[in-house]
This record gives sequence, C-alpha cells and structure tokens, in this order.
Amino acid sequence: MNESHLIESFVSSQEIFGGRILHLFDDKVLLPNGQEASREVIRHVGAVCVIPLLSDGRVIVERQFRYPIDQVITEIPAGKLDSPDEDPLEAAKRELKEETGYEADRFIHLGVFYPAAAYCDEKIHMYLALDLHAGDQDLDPDEFLTVLTVPLQDLVDDVMSGKITDAKTQTAVLKIHYLLQQGRI
Repeated sequence: MNESHLIESFVSSQEIFGGRILHLFDDKVLLPNGQEASREVIRHVGAVCVIPLLSDGRVIVERQFRYPIDQVITEIPAGKLDSPDEDPLEAAKRELKEETGYEADRFIHLGVFYPAAAYCDEKIHMYLALDLHAGDQDLDPDEFLTVLTVPLQDLVDDVMSGKITDAKTQTAVLKIHYLLQQGRI
C-alpha cells in the first residue's frame, strides 16, 4: 500500500527540555501538502517489560506507587534501557531479577509497542519469561514495590474490568492470553 501521501518530513529540531529520562524537542516538519508544522516530541531511550509466567499459570506482578497519577497500581516488571545500545533482552533479564528476584531459563520476545506514539518515541520491548527460579530482589534505592502472583485469567479479567490501567501490563497480559488460547506458546 502506497502511503507516501501521509508522510511528514523532518526539517529541524530544537531541544526545549533535557531531563534524566525524557528530552522534549520542538521539531519542524514538512507536511504532505507542502506546509510546515511544529511537533512537540518526547525522546526516550526505550524500555522493556516482562510477563513472568509460572508453570501453574500464575503471573508475577508488582504493586507500585506511581507519582504522576498518585496511585498504587498493578504492573508487570519493567524498566528503561540503560543506554540506546543496550540489548533489550539483557535489560529484561536485569529488570526481572532486580524487581522480583526471579530469573528465567527462557525468554520469548513478544514484539514492541509505542505507548504514546502521538508525542513520544518510547519503544517498549515485551518479553515472556518462562522456567522461572526464585531468588533475591535487588531493588534500586528509590524503588519500593510489592511482588505477588496472580492467575493469568484473573489478570485478564482485571484488564477487561478496568482494574489494571497500566498500558504495558494490559498489552502483555492480553497478548499472552491470546497466544496461549491459540496454542502458539
């Protein structure tokens, strides 16, 4: 399918804000109709998330306070890449171990998704972790969370009822549920 009539072309970029995690830019683009427009874009190093599935069908999840929304929410283990060059699989292994204490013998890449493509280039790599072994957590000094296990079907129900509001958790839970139903995992 030819979609060239939809493409915007980069003209210039100016950084508005540079933070520890996010960098905000004002980009000028050339629209398909020849007009110029401004796009505010958040640049992000990238991230990973892991859905750790135990052999009995339970998933290891976390309860964590999220300051921007002033709530404790249920999430799967996740974290940002340490650098743009970091191997996402290695980051997934690190985050799983640090946050839950678990290590996995097998990881399956489930693809990537963009949680806010209208204004941010953050790409999250999703992984399924299988053949898990419990160990000790190694949380960052500013990280406080509770680890628990929940049957996958309960997580699906919580996503569908609106109890789980985190996008990466919703996406990974529903994707794993679908793949298991299809016999593809």
